[in-house]
Amino acid sequence: DLPDRLCDGFQIAELGFGTGLNMLATAMMWQETGRAGTIHFTSFEAYPLPASDIARALQAFPEVLPTAKAFLEDWAQGQRQITLPGLHLTVIIGDARQTLPGWQGRADAWYLDGFSPAKNPELWSPDLLADVARHSAPGGTFATYTAAGHVRRSLVAAGFHVTRQPGHGRKRHMTTGRL
Repeated sequence: DLPDRLCDGFQIAELGFGTGLNMLATAMMWQETGRAGTIHFTSFEAYPLPASDIARALQAFPEVLPTAKAFLEDWAQGQRQITLPGLHLTVIIGDARQTLPGWQGRADAWYLDGFSPAKNPELWSPDLLADVARHSAPGGTFATYTAAGHVRRSLVAAGFHVTRQPGHGRKRHMTTGRL
C-alpha cells in the first residue's frame, strides 16, 4: 500500500541492501508524494558492495541516478548513515541473524529482499522471520518477490497474515503480508 501509507517518521526496514535500489526507489516515491517530513530506511546487509560496483549496477536504472549521486558519494566515504532529501538511511553491516535482534527500531513496512531462499536460506529462516515480526509496528507489513511455500509458512508462524499476489516482470507470484 505504499506510497499511500508514507508519512513523516514512517520506518521501512529491509533485509539485503545490495545496490540500494529499493532505498533509492523509496526515496523517489516519497519525494513524489510532495509530503513534508522524513522517512527512515534501515537495511541489514552482510556483504556491502563497493560504491563503484553499486554505481555500475545502477546504470541499468537511469531514473534513479540523480538521487543516487549524493548517496554514492557518501557510501564511497564509508558512511552507513546517510541523509538524502526526505529520507534518512541506516545500513547495519553484519549477518542479520546477529544484528536484527539488537535493533531498537520497529518497521512500519519491510522489504524482504535477500536473494532467493535457495541461494541465501539464512535470510529466510523461521527464526529470522520471527525477529522481523518482533521488530514490526502493529499493523506492519512486508513484501517480497518470493512465493516459496516454506517462507510463507514461516511468516504465518511469525504472526503475519500472508497473501500471494501477482508478481512483477517475469515473476509469476510474490508475497505480501500484514502483522
